[in-house]
Order: sequence, then structure tokens, then C-alpha cells
Amino acid sequence: MSQTEKTLELNGRTITLIGTAHISKESIDEVTNFIREHKPECVAIELDDQRLASLNDKESWRKMDIIKVLKNKQGFLLLANLVLAGFQRRMGENVGVKPGDEMKAAYETANELGLKTAMVDRPIQATLRRAWGRNSLWGKCKLLAALLASAFDKEKVDSSEIENLKERSEMDSMMGELSDYMPAVKEVLIDERDRYLAAHIWQAEGKTVAAVLGAGHLPGVEKHLLAFAAGQEGTDTSDIADIPPKSIGAKIAGWSIPALIVALIAAGFYFGGRQKGGDMLSAWVLWNGILAAVGTIIAAGHPLSILVAFVGAPITSLCPLVGVGMVTGIVQAMVKKPKVADMETLQSDAGSVKGFYRNRILRVLLVFILSSLGSSIGTFVAGANFIATITDFVKGLFA
Repeated sequence: MSQTEKTLELNGRTITLIGTAHISKESIDEVTNFIREHKPECVAIELDDQRLASLNDKESWRKMDIIKVLKNKQGFLLLANLVLAGFQRRMGENVGVKPGDEMKAAYETANELGLKTAMVDRPIQATLRRAWGRNSLWGKCKLLAALLASAFDKEKVDSSEIENLKERSEMDSMMGELSDYMPAVKEVLIDERDRYLAAHIWQAEGKTVAAVLGAGHLPGVEKHLLAFAAGQEGTDTSDIADIPPKSIGAKIAGWSIPALIVALIAAGFYFGGRQKGGDMLSAWVLWNGILAAVGTIIAAGHPLSILVAFVGAPITSLCPLVGVGMVTGIVQAMVKKPKVADMETLQSDAGSVKGFYRNRILRVLLVFILSSLGSSIGTFVAGANFIATITDFVKGLFA
């Protein structure tokens, strides 16, 4: 048996975990050979229904509505999905394998043999939303930087290095680095999914189950399966299936910065009169508007998008319900409407700087991200300036 296969005899059932590298020709062969030889009653696959549909439907990208994506506050999720898919695609170019081919092969082989299948992974949208939501502002910046770095990394990886991804020692090292650098992301991407995968593998029908999943998940999934069999852990995963509704405290916190800004400007008018209050109000408008507009310019946004960024940022920064990036992104998509060609080259263009600027859909996402980033910086710079101004003024009154 391969060192990336683990067979467990649990409560009268046989569950075999098959660890793969997601861009490995050898993994495809290993998976298909195991299924054909052992014919398990059920094949559990590290996919969700939507990703399975995407693998089987090569036209799925053409059906995307970028404006709807932004309105649903999924701009970052789409960017992250594209970057991660593009990174895996580039890694697989040298060995002629596309990301997810081993999962697709497992599904097709099981169907060919008339075996049951179960998609046991958490939906990618839920995973990315939780990874984003669990992070602090600094964590979000690090996550965005890591994504962009991987998007534009041109390092070539040969087949032997790809096969090393199935070695537990290599995976342990990678997971350790991720845990140190972004612990919240590691918890969501690895720890939570280990538990989610294990629970749904356990719930798969049949006395013999073959589970096809990334090699890095094998130790964690095995640990949870053993705990289920011993009755030490339940299989309910509703608490990690999606982002829980915001608590009252979180909602209040979301309005705290806008409320503080308004209070500081009001204090400026109260303590310093019309001149001081007007200066603070102007500073708020200029810091927010200029930096949001600069972000849009860096993204090579349309002049109308730049104008909207400048006008809209000071207003949207005071309303947590609508971000300036949503507004500028929608305007950019309307004045520079994406074409069919942009849909066709979307994933490949996500792997280069030129591609981001050439592809109209990716340009919309750039406008969305960079205008939002500019406005956020403007909010903190202006807020810090206000606090210093009010503090100095009050000290002067009591000097």
C-alpha cells in the first residue's frame, strides 16, 4: 500500500484515505487504480457540489455576472478563488495536469463502475468567507498580500517537487509556516476542513468507503474519524458550515469608527468653531476621496470610476453597509463592460500582472480592491489626525 493511503477499520466499516497532490499525474493513476481494484461501495471526494459542477462544465465562467458578484459582497472571494486556481494551474503546467483532475477522475471512475459518490468538502465560498471574516484588518492585509504574491509568482515546479507535496513531512512544514504567519487562516483552511471532511466521510453510505483528499488532510481527518468511532466526538458541523450571523456587539463595533469620526468632526465645530470644524470636514473628504481615487488610478480605472471613488469614499466610509469598492467596481463594469473573450481567458489572465490589467473582469476586481484599500487608509489617517487635533485644542484651552 502507498504511504499516501491509510486504511481504517472502524465499527465494522472499512474507510481508506487516499492522499493526493492536486496536480499530480501519479495521484490520478493511484486513485483510479484503487477504485477499479477494490470497488468500494462509496467514493468520497474532496469537492463540493459547485466545484464538481465547475469541473464538469467548462463554460461556467461565461455565466458569471460580475456586477451581481459585487452586489453580493463576493468580490474578494472571487479574486481569491481565481488566484488560487491560477496558482495551481501554473504548478501543473509542467506535468500536463490541471487542478482537480484527480478528483474528477475519481468521480468519473466511480460513475463508470456504478459506485456511489459523496462530495464531502465544505463549499469554497464558505471556506473563503470564514478565512476572511476570522481575520483582523492586519490579517486581511497579509492574506491579500499572500494571494497576490502567489498570483504573480513565476517559479517553475517540476514533477518530483509536486510529488513531494504528498510527503507528510513536507506538508507538516508548510502547515507550520501557515500557522505561524496566518493562524486564523490555517485554522479555517486546514483544521476546520479536516473536521468537516472527516464528518462527511463518516456519514457516507456503505461499509467500504474510499476517500480521495489532499495529502495534507490525512493526519487530521484520521484523528477525527478515530474520535467518531470511539464516541469521543460528534459529527455535527453546522457550527463551521458558514459564517455565523454577526452578534450585536460586532454590529455595534462596525458602526463605532464612523460614529467616532462624526463625533470628532462635531467636536471640532464645537471647540474650534466653523473654521476648525470645516478644516476637519475638508480633511476627511480629501484624505478619503484622494486615496480612494489614487487606488482606482493604480488599478487603471475609467475616469468615471476615479471620480466616483473620490466623491463616494467620504460617504461610504461612514456607512458599513456599502463600501466604496462595490460602487467603483460596479461603475467600472458598466462603463467597461466585460466581453466574452474576458470570460474565456479569466483564469489564465489571473496569473500575471498584465493579465489583471488586460482582462476587464480582473480590472473590475482591481478597482474594487484598490479603491477600498485607499479609502480604508484614508479613514485611519484622517481619524488619527482628528484625534491629535482635538487633543491639542483641548490642551490649549486648559493651558
